[in-house]
Amino acid sequence: MHTVVVGTSGVTASDVLAVARGGARVELSAEAVAALAAAREIVDALAAKPDPVYGVSTGFGALATRHISQELRGRLQRNIVRSHAAGMGPRVEREVVRALMFLRLKTVCSGHTGVRPEVAQTMADVLNAGITPVVHEYGSLGCSGDLAPLSHCALALMGEGDAEGPDGVVRPAGELLAEHGIRPVELREKEGLALLNGTDGMLGMLVMALADLDTLYKSADVTAALSLEALLGTDKVLAPELHAIRPHPGQGAAAANMLAVLKGSQLTGHHQDDAPRVQDAYSVRCAPQVAGAGRDTMAHARLVAERELAAAVDNPVVLPDGRVESNGNFHGAPVAYVLDFLAIAAADLGSIAERRTDRLLDKNRSHGLPPFLADDAGVDSGLMIAQYTQAALVSEMKRLAVPASADSIPSSAMQEDHVSMGWSAARKLRTAVDNLTRIIAIELYAATRAIELREGLAPAPASRAVIDAVRAAGVEGPGPDRFLAPDLAAADAFVRAGHLVTATETVTGPLR
Repeated sequence: MHTVVVGTSGVTASDVLAVARGGARVELSAEAVAALAAAREIVDALAAKPDPVYGVSTGFGALATRHISQELRGRLQRNIVRSHAAGMGPRVEREVVRALMFLRLKTVCSGHTGVRPEVAQTMADVLNAGITPVVHEYGSLGCSGDLAPLSHCALALMGEGDAEGPDGVVRPAGELLAEHGIRPVELREKEGLALLNGTDGMLGMLVMALADLDTLYKSADVTAALSLEALLGTDKVLAPELHAIRPHPGQGAAAANMLAVLKGSQLTGHHQDDAPRVQDAYSVRCAPQVAGAGRDTMAHARLVAERELAAAVDNPVVLPDGRVESNGNFHGAPVAYVLDFLAIAAADLGSIAERRTDRLLDKNRSHGLPPFLADDAGVDSGLMIAQYTQAALVSEMKRLAVPASADSIPSSAMQEDHVSMGWSAARKLRTAVDNLTRIIAIELYAATRAIELREGLAPAPASRAVIDAVRAAGVEGPGPDRFLAPDLAAADAFVRAGHLVTATETVTGPLR
């Protein structure tokens, strides 16, 4: 099994994906263990002094003015975990919780939190055992980090609360720890707080969304090319010299992908035939500009993610010179903004894909295709309601594009008077990515059927490879009306698994 070694300098996006989705094992480097021990010595020294230090010998948030005596500090750390584990609503997905736990471990191993090495090792042991704490949808304001979600994870480390075992069954966390020979942690000064104070949930969801969107943007280039082909459009607008004079990198990449898909097509370039048109519609002609802008948005989001993956997010933090200082690095604004930005870009990509689908189905704009791509229009309704479904998905994506990070609700008796709502931004982005997959699948379904209805003209070799692959995956071609939902579900699974990109690349080589 693949192993990810956590050191003091952060982790990579591929590390997060390996642990969250691939079940990779986690190990602590010798450097991380040494840094943990050194930082803990500093915390222990401060804890022994009579002077109050935030997070070590005081309360938290609006209660930080109270100095806590030594005999109550263990109880304080347990209490903050128990009281902050206040989430409600549906369970969060297993991959999100694993990313959340792994990224908290990443910060712990930086040596800036003051957590003991044995606590960090327990975090790794829980991940390696396949134990996933039950975390709920609601409870994080994205500041101070993802408090409630992280608290539910910390609660499981203490042997309390519920967790899902490797068999998928939810049971008391204490039972699961015992079965895997893991001793519950007994928290000491600073440790409860250190396990809760981070942007780990929103960051994990950002990393996974970027991975999914990378595949979806390539998929959208393919379906846009298929729709252009089905509409007898021109590929001249994809010429590299046209995109070089507006040098947005994403735009150039999208145009190059579409051009690669269309190479060798007998269907393109017929826009001056029986029903001449000077230009293709925006949804066809401007596909690279829209998809390209989304790619460039992803590039910015990826840069933010890389910086956050290298960060140590906690409050207070232990500095190399021995100081333990309060800070605001837990604020989720940098991550929240790009999560919202990605939801906007994804909504627009879904919107333009739906417009192309609608054009394929409209006999007045499809340049010779039958109404709704029906076998016997009037008797058959064809793909009429598939487009309704696509439109409903697009409409929801537009609502999901309303930024969460523009909102803030003060909390903790006005101590935390401005919050990021980054967790909420991440949750709605996950829904948006899910919907975008379905939208692209419906365009794929319509475009492949439309191409097959163009008799006498051969599609591009890459298009042929896609059609063959999608038919082999159980997505049926043209014909009389049938129960449509299974076909759409099969198309969705085809896109979701990355098979659309894989089928295309058998002909084009790697897409950009």
